[in-house]
Amino acid sequence: QVQLVESGGGLVQAGGSLRLSCAASGLTFSSYAMGWFRQAPGKEREFVATINWTGGSTYYADSVKGRFTISRDNDKNTLYLQMNSLKPEDTAVYYCAGRPAQTRNWDPSRYSYWGQGTQVTVSS
Repeated sequence: QVQLVESGGGLVQAGGSLRLSCAASGLTFSSYAMGWFRQAPGKEREFVATINWTGGSTYYADSVKGRFTISRDNDKNTLYLQMNSLKPEDTAVYYCAGRPAQTRNWDPSRYSYWGQGTQVTVSS
């Protein structure tokens, strides 16, 4: 079965960096567009970043543009999210998601598979 497993979350001070990873199995990873989403306590899940099947096209939420970078390694079946200049408002559970299409998408309803999430906490 399809599995998406996130890792790399943790506690970091404001201004610090973290790199999230999402290991995929049970699917042809190179045929899937991927995305990162996050959910803070008491808030709805929100879009963070998305990448197309080749990695050649990316799109970011305005709140993270210029600070976060999404990338993928199709040989390793792994998705990444490099997060720099972290802010307390970035605190959330971060989820990776996959959609069986070539094109990236910001809409979570367009994604078929989800990981279990990894907690990111940014202290002020």
